[in-house]
Amino acid sequence: MSRSVIHLALELSVTSWLIAYRFPWSDKVRLQRVSAGDSAALLTLVSDLREKAAVRLGPDVILASCFEAGRDGFWLHRLLTDNGVVNHVVEPTSILVTRGARKAKTDRLDAQGLLRVLAAAFAGDREICRMVRTPSVDEEDDKRPHREREYLVQERVRIENRIAALLATQGVLKRPSLRTWAADLDALRTGDGRPLPPCLKAELDRLRRRLLMTLDMIREVEAAREQAMEAHDSPANQTVKALCKLRGLGDNFSAVLAKEVFYRTFDNRRQIAAYLGLAPTPFQSGAMDRDRRINRAGNSRARKTMVQLAWLWLRYQPESGLAQWFRGRVGELQGRTRRIAIIAMARKLLIAIWRFITVGAVPEGAILAA
Repeated sequence: MSRSVIHLALELSVTSWLIAYRFPWSDKVRLQRVSAGDSAALLTLVSDLREKAAVRLGPDVILASCFEAGRDGFWLHRLLTDNGVVNHVVEPTSILVTRGARKAKTDRLDAQGLLRVLAAAFAGDREICRMVRTPSVDEEDDKRPHREREYLVQERVRIENRIAALLATQGVLKRPSLRTWAADLDALRTGDGRPLPPCLKAELDRLRRRLLMTLDMIREVEAAREQAMEAHDSPANQTVKALCKLRGLGDNFSAVLAKEVFYRTFDNRRQIAAYLGLAPTPFQSGAMDRDRRINRAGNSRARKTMVQLAWLWLRYQPESGLAQWFRGRVGELQGRTRRIAIIAMARKLLIAIWRFITVGAVPEGAILAA
């Protein structure tokens, strides 16, 4: 190479960052620890390394760094990139590890391992690990509404289940209506004919207030999302509107697919299936050559959405080619066979929707909304 490379690997934790680095003229790995979030100290180290290398090698020096994707998000990647560092965000599960006995685990060993991975990847080894495709600030922010709604829906279900569980301990199987809560709660009787105890009624009332607040927040998020759809004609919003034309796809599913999946580009159908973890895992050894179950090493939120959408597709697009394929494959079978087949249909449906978004090809037999 005409340009020399200084490699840096950052092992990030809640309290501190351990930085391992190596100069081009030495095989020795040096370590420096800074407080977590101390970007000034990190940039000072980067500047010092650049100056030391310039003395020996001249100004034409590359600084390459990496860290594992995690709780710190992508702000550090953007900071390093803006300061002239070629940074990579590594997918942690893609790093090859020893399969021997119990492995030692320290920040020092992890940082040194990351440094070796970075050096191999920067030298051209594309199989040593997988690098995360870092979204832009706008792309990352566009994901917030549907993710927040997902967490709020989970909270709503949790509260509803808690109310039902508390009532079940008293032999009550029907939940009071939120509209006539006070009257319904006073009229309830336990399985042995007693009115509800006062402390239980107080706890149920607090749960009701939390449930009402959660429902208000869900409506608020959905209203804000609709306003943003009308106000901003971004490519992601255009994709959402296009997906909503397919009967069976609502605003939420369309937003998840558009902003979790289709903001990226894919070269072929296997790539997009692998991104969601819906591609089968090949197994070939000697005379044996077959596909095993899906590996699930992908976007779990989008994968869950596609499986749910596959079930809904059977209901709202019963005459489509995919629905007919599913019925012909499964017939009247139930249980495990049906659950396995729906994963295959989710993969086929994902590819069909991808073609609909990219080239405008409507899935075979699908009905478009009026």
